[in-house]
Amino acid sequence: MAKPIIVSGMQPTGKIHLGNYLGALNNWLSIQKSDKYESIFFIADYHSITENYSAEEKRQQVFDLACTYLAIGLNTEKSIIFVQSAVPECTELTWIFNTLTPIAELQRMTQFKDKSERQEKNINMGLFDYPVLQAADILLYDGSLVPVGEDQIQHVELTRDAARWFNNKYKANYFPEAKPLLTSCPRLMSLLEPAKKMSKSLGEKHCLNIDEEPEEIAKKLAKAVTTPEGVANLKLIYDTFKEQMTGDFDENKMGETKKIIAEGLAKHFADFRKRKKELLSQPEEVAKILEAGRARASVIAQKRIVEIKKIIGVI
Repeated sequence: MAKPIIVSGMQPTGKIHLGNYLGALNNWLSIQKSDKYESIFFIADYHSITENYSAEEKRQQVFDLACTYLAIGLNTEKSIIFVQSAVPECTELTWIFNTLTPIAELQRMTQFKDKSERQEKNINMGLFDYPVLQAADILLYDGSLVPVGEDQIQHVELTRDAARWFNNKYKANYFPEAKPLLTSCPRLMSLLEPAKKMSKSLGEKHCLNIDEEPEEIAKKLAKAVTTPEGVANLKLIYDTFKEQMTGDFDENKMGETKKIIAEGLAKHFADFRKRKKELLSQPEEVAKILEAGRARASVIAQKRIVEIKKIIGVI
């Protein structure tokens, strides 16, 4: 019996912080270690261009995220790793799904509303159509499981709908109705505004990035607020990485406790930082790895897009 295929990706929009790591990368590593699944992990660069950016900045972000994937432990022998835009069949399938997707379904998407509020001067069609491209990303590779947190279930539901709309219209049992693979992870909050989720959109000082040097981690944690919410957030970070902590969490000695957390985090990501620095100095090697992943993904995508076009009658 064929193993279920898991498909997931991250946007190259800047440094990866602890929340991103726990919400995605750490779960991907667990999936990769399991013999239960076939895994496909991509860099979602097409998704990321819906926001304001410069071309040179985007190139660097894609390269940086590729280095992060590899340095954290994603293994090209066990998983397919590639850049989304290098396999253009995803945009072909997006257009096909667009012809089936009711506008009303996209209008109710909460992420479109959230992103529109963050970039009021750039509310583009890509933001609106984001979930359809996401559905194409998953179903192009016959993905049947999508690792997500509860806040992403709405998009997986639309992916299921897209599969159902296609199958019903063309009387074809072709696409699987993908299911969410719910991943429980700590919900880390901003260091400076612990009522808000840790996010790059709040600014660098609000986040702990996993490739930061120990000195920068300590500096950021020293400035973390110690309101009741702030202390609870620091305790969550402490508990999540408890194996690396060399002292107790003491609410009455937060200065000392912050140093313990900083040292523990620096230790946890030490090997990652070393490996990432090596990869950043080897752009040609990273490019070869991504090209090999693109080739593997393209074999699947090209075969399936031909099958899909035959089903809908354009071949």
